Amino acid sequence: MTSQMGRDSMGGVMKAVGYLRSYAISNSKAFEDFVIPMPEVGENDLLVCVKAVSVNPIDIKTRLNASPQNGKPRILGFDACGIVEDFGANVQGFKKGDSVFYAGMINRPGSNSDFQTIDYRIVAHKPVSLDYIAAAAMPLTALTAYEMLFDRLNVKNAIHKGKNALLINAGAGGVGSIAIQLAKKLTDLTIIATASRPESSEWCRKMGADVVIDHRKPFAGQLEAHGIKQVAFIFSNAHSDGYLPQYTEILAPQGRLGLIDSPKTFDINPLKAKSISVHWESMFTRSLYMTDDIRRQGQILAHVAELLDNGKIQPTLTRVMRPMNAATLREAHQLIETNRSVGKIVIENS
Repeated sequence: MTSQMGRDSMGGVMKAVGYLRSYAISNSKAFEDFVIPMPEVGENDLLVCVKAVSVNPIDIKTRLNASPQNGKPRILGFDACGIVEDFGANVQGFKKGDSVFYAGMINRPGSNSDFQTIDYRIVAHKPVSLDYIAAAAMPLTALTAYEMLFDRLNVKNAIHKGKNALLINAGAGGVGSIAIQLAKKLTDLTIIATASRPESSEWCRKMGADVVIDHRKPFAGQLEAHGIKQVAFIFSNAHSDGYLPQYTEILAPQGRLGLIDSPKTFDINPLKAKSISVHWESMFTRSLYMTDDIRRQGQILAHVAELLDNGKIQPTLTRVMRPMNAATLREAHQLIETNRSVGKIVIENS
């Protein structure tokens, strides 16, 4: 897909990548190239010329479970970085030509298109130190990690005798990668990450993990080998139901468990004796329900941009693909679906 065509050069239309039916990624119609109308700019919207997007597991889940409506293609894509082309009457803090990044909304057309409208309250200015490609890797995972650590788990409020430790499972994934960094730079927690392969273990250490354990082996024994009997907090990124018995064992009394995946069943009764609290994190909650604090997402991204520009955290980009078209999106989704990817995949809209 060729970007930067201009708003009027094709008569009020733009190129986009989407799907008409939910297919396995092996199907050639899992993604198709479309020409669709330009989006209308609402009073709280920025119109952004999309320069780069990244692919997240939520893209795969949405593709497989959310069928398009009314015969119109579903346009996926959440993370994006681009340039403001226009804005609505209520917009504050942005102007035409600004470089911005954001994580999108689950209930509006996505970023896999030449242009996108997005609520300005969940947008921030792009980190000055990063190009569009590296910046596009950051928003969704950074928001998920930041909200879980500080809005849900409240990790700055320590748990008595919890060794002040945080365990992050699947530490080499997109969310795990930034969660390790944020916790390392913004708290005094001991950071424990789980991984299973040499390359993913090394990545976790590079991100700042103090300890890396193998999630294929029992947790308790590995932690005790490092002098850790209990942890105060657990940030569970995947397979939470399967790990729940081990979480119950290693969490300190009055500890906190946070999860972002969607287990089919999740019996939390075993957590009662320790008064362990359970916290869900969905990055889309604030924008989906237009919560009173929706602006916090823009503020979090602004803080993340500051941390990146000050060198306190590093981008999690590991692979760049181009151009943005159906074939490239299919390849990116195939890579994510292996569950073996490290860091973030970004697609440049060139």
